Amino acid sequence: MVGGRVIGDPDVTIGRVAPIQDAGPGDITFLGHSRHRRHLSSCKASAVIVDDATLPRSNLNFLHVDDAYRGFARIHGLFNPPTAHPAGVSPLAVVDPTAVIGVDAALYPHCYVGTNARIGDKTVLMPGVAVEAGAQVGKGCVLHPNVTVAERCRIGDGVILHAGVVIGSDGFGYAGHGPQRLKVPQAGIVEIAGDVEIGANTTVDRATIGTTRIGAGTKIDNLVQIGHNVVIGERCLIVAQTGIAGSTVVGDDVVIAGQVGIKDHLEIGQRSVIGPRSTVLQSVPPDSVLSGAVTAAPHQEWLRVMRLLPKLSTLWRRVSKIERSIRTRTQRDDKGVS
Repeated sequence: MVGGRVIGDPDVTIGRVAPIQDAGPGDITFLGHSRHRRHLSSCKASAVIVDDATLPRSNLNFLHVDDAYRGFARIHGLFNPPTAHPAGVSPLAVVDPTAVIGVDAALYPHCYVGTNARIGDKTVLMPGVAVEAGAQVGKGCVLHPNVTVAERCRIGDGVILHAGVVIGSDGFGYAGHGPQRLKVPQAGIVEIAGDVEIGANTTVDRATIGTTRIGAGTKIDNLVQIGHNVVIGERCLIVAQTGIAGSTVVGDDVVIAGQVGIKDHLEIGQRSVIGPRSTVLQSVPPDSVLSGAVTAAPHQEWLRVMRLLPKLSTLWRRVSKIERSIRTRTQRDDKGVS
């Protein structure tokens, strides 16, 4: 199943998956990081999944694989298969007569499917889900409670939307100032490709005109905000509390850590990594690794730093003036020596 090599007793029986600190007889666990090696001396698991060839002497049984965490994920899935959902439409679901419901779809009580909406084969809509007029949800999707897919938005196959996700809310667009401020109609859609997973209470705004897009295989954490007309590439990882402002384009295989803020109308190059709490104010070339978090410091020290900030421009001018003076004096001395 995982292409591994047994080191120890090949006949040991495994009944559960457990954390390395808590595992006991009958459990299989994994060593995902070197910092957990200290737990091996006290570990009572029947087997440990590892990818380190330099194992300590131990009475434990090991399953040696190329990637311990990936091996764990497969075995964990074996012991914890997805919840089965009985096919059928609950009599308490509200389904418009013009909607198309696929074969073996499961519609729970109090979900809503609007005019001309389409639900794919074997897709699950849990209680409180709303799929509005003209929206499309592909095959084999799971929409957890209280998900909204707004009108005309399109969801690909195998997509998982966790509780409270909103796909196709209005983008934040206003013209003018003060009492003259006017809401700009948000007339576009959201299009999500296959194999995307979006965490609880994340929101993806519909485009002002055109399409907000999320590429195939991208995984998005809880509490992420994706603005109107944003385009996110394939296989990206976007962690909790990130905000991506309108019309920004994120390339394939980008990793964005938690609490990152990205300005509007930027381009984030493919395979880039942006560290936690970074603020991105300009476009990023491919393969960049960025960080910009401000680390917490002792309160009094932080206050001293804050008092210096307004003086930085004055200090910079003074230093620049001193440097110019030194360069001029050095040049004069050099000429005198020659």
